[in-house]
This record gives sequence, structure tokens and C-alpha cells, in this order.
Amino acid sequence: MSIEIHIVDGPIRGHPAVQPRTGAGASIVFDGIVRPTEDGRTLAALSYEHYEPMASEQLRVLAEDILQKHTLVALRCEHSRGRVNFGECSMRVIIWSAHRKEALAAMGEFIDRLKKDVPIWKSVIWA
Repeated sequence: MSIEIHIVDGPIRGHPAVQPRTGAGASIVFDGIVRPTEDGRTLAALSYEHYEPMASEQLRVLAEDILQKHTLVALRCEHSRGRVNFGECSMRVIIWSAHRKEALAAMGEFIDRLKKDVPIWKSVIWA
């Protein structure tokens, strides 16, 4: 079981070359991209704040729970702090599992719980 958690300054760059993991028959990548509009209004960026070290610890606890519940091989999460312009990536989650069904279910649950339970907040910077 492998977990990687990273909170990074600014946008998450590049697209990862997903490395194979022993025991994994599936890997999926989710990139959260900042939309150009929010509630019908044009925005320039989002700004993310977090409470550290609680945010990293809660991400790790959440990842451990999701790995066990869905019998995953590994999970990597990167989340931005600070300004992320529209069109840029603010969150990347990579999941490895033996089968696609578990990976897809785990991804949805991980993101839903992250947004609800982890002390990372976003604010809109309007255009």
C-alpha cells in the first residue's frame, strides 16, 4: 500500500507519466482544472488556502481509508495552495488498483470526501 500526499504552491504542472505499480491492472488520473466561469460570472483564478499540518494529515488519513475500503494498490494526491488561473490544474489524484471498477469508485469517493472534510478552502478571483 503506497500513499503520496503533496500540497504545492501554485498550479500543478505537466501531465504525469503514470508509472506501473506491482499488482495494478488499472490506473486513473483525475486533473481538477479551474473553470473560466463560476455561477455564470467570468473569473480570473481561484485562490486556495489550507490549514497545515492538518490538511496534509487529513488527506493522508482519507487516502488510507480509501485504499483499504476499495483494496487499492496506491494513491497519489497533489493539491494547490495559492493562486491557480483558469485553465490550470489545481488538484491531481492518481489511483492504482487491480481492476478499473475499484479505481473509478475510489476516485469519486476520495474527491467528494476531500471537498467535504479536508481544511482546504477556495476563494474566487473575478476577472
